[in-house]
Amino acid sequence: MTPLIFLFMGVLHLLPSCCGGPVLEDGGHLKTFGEIKEEIAGYQNVAKAIIDLAVYGKAQNRSYERLALLVDTVGPRLSGSKNLEKAIQIMYQNLVDDGLENVHLEPVKVPHWERGQESAVMLEPRNHSMSILGLGSSVGTPPKGITAEVLVVSSFEELHRRASEARGKIVVYNQPYKGYPESVQYRVKGAVEAAKVGAVASLIRSVASLSIYSPHTGIQVYQDGVPQIPTACITVEDAEMMARMASRGIKIVIQLKMEAKNYPDTDSFNTVAEITGSKYPEQVVLVSGHLDSWDVGQGALDDGGGAFVSWEALSLIKDLGLRPKRTLRLVLWTAEEQGGIGALQYYQLHKYCYMFSWFCLLHFASVQVNISNFSLVMESDLGTFMPTGLQFTGSDKARAIIKEVMNLLQPINITQVFEGGEGTDINYWIQAGVPGRKGRTKYLLSICYMPDTVLRASQTLTHLILTLTLGGANLLDDLMRYFFFHHSHGDTMTVLDPMQMNYSAAVWAVVSYVIADLDEMLPR
Repeated sequence: MTPLIFLFMGVLHLLPSCCGGPVLEDGGHLKTFGEIKEEIAGYQNVAKAIIDLAVYGKAQNRSYERLALLVDTVGPRLSGSKNLEKAIQIMYQNLVDDGLENVHLEPVKVPHWERGQESAVMLEPRNHSMSILGLGSSVGTPPKGITAEVLVVSSFEELHRRASEARGKIVVYNQPYKGYPESVQYRVKGAVEAAKVGAVASLIRSVASLSIYSPHTGIQVYQDGVPQIPTACITVEDAEMMARMASRGIKIVIQLKMEAKNYPDTDSFNTVAEITGSKYPEQVVLVSGHLDSWDVGQGALDDGGGAFVSWEALSLIKDLGLRPKRTLRLVLWTAEEQGGIGALQYYQLHKYCYMFSWFCLLHFASVQVNISNFSLVMESDLGTFMPTGLQFTGSDKARAIIKEVMNLLQPINITQVFEGGEGTDINYWIQAGVPGRKGRTKYLLSICYMPDTVLRASQTLTHLILTLTLGGANLLDDLMRYFFFHHSHGDTMTVLDPMQMNYSAAVWAVVSYVIADLDEMLPR
């Protein structure tokens, strides 16, 4: 038994160096909050230098111009598409040319879906061609399409009450917009619920806070054992028109044609670059956005802006000759729109720390502790309009530290810290305990987690979660305005403002650098 006990003790001894345990002062004690507050106050000059460079200096408008060049050249970047892979290769070279370190691509298997041609024409009570966008992963119709009478409902509850009327019909959902988290359930589950009651297709009112006859696409999810029926989003205007017609007892008939098709998963990559830490290089502050988009518009708002502001944060720090104690790691995710696929595979790859056992040359002792090396995970995926603060998820002690860091941004009046720092690509880490944050912009009255997609592998999360207490964050802005353009043809560079991106980059750079350079990691 003695050798086994000795091996176990040896593994425990290795944990701090391998897994980023708390960093102690020379005196051997953890700092008090007062000492940490004083330490953060010492970064005022650094914060001012970052702000001056990003907002007023030679880096002004750089993130906007970089993004415009990419999206004007490549266009939208759907998972599995040649456009996305071209964008990834361009970004890889951009990061190398920018002088960042450890630039590399990490392979990911991603879904491949194509919408093809699609149309919806009202045949009764009058002829009317509707603007539609098929929903991601939807199956197509037969070549001649589906022609059927319409059943209009305003909720799942109404659909279930009228289930006997739905068989053989096209279900049209005219759910009112009650904020993204509630309304998006109709996009995600609408086809499944309609199929359960015998519908042949479903059309979903676009999940948008404003419409100028603009359909908004997004992911939808089928359910095992339920027939897969074609599904698409329609404009708010058409959904409301059909609801009015139905309320008058008017018969509505639609012909729906969709060439949508799912293909086998294909190869893609997460794109990674770093500024290696000077003292604790194994410990990480992760800064991220996703490079993929839907196949409409340019993917400038969702999430080109977030990806490029995250890149800009590292560029600003590098340009100032700063090197934090911990590693700053930029990750540009692939296949976020399909349910955080790139992020899930990254999490599965990086959640472990492997320690070799010299007692047995034939096996490794796998210890699930690498998560402890992440001080903070950050994701910008809610637009890059003018920020007023950050959303943060983490312990009370960590939140108090974040508030002190945000005080460094008083020169640009962006200091608030809000609840709810989750994000599709960083939720795996947050649920495992890593602190996280989002940014926040003005005009927003209430804040909650607003998932852009439904996690494809949510059923697998339970066994991945550790009982640590870590945290995460996301740069957040004017969500009402964000959902004007989200997942639509309107998501173009015209939506973005270079000055607002400058401020977003300044916030992202200050927060990420200071957290990475503090003597101690954020408390769990």
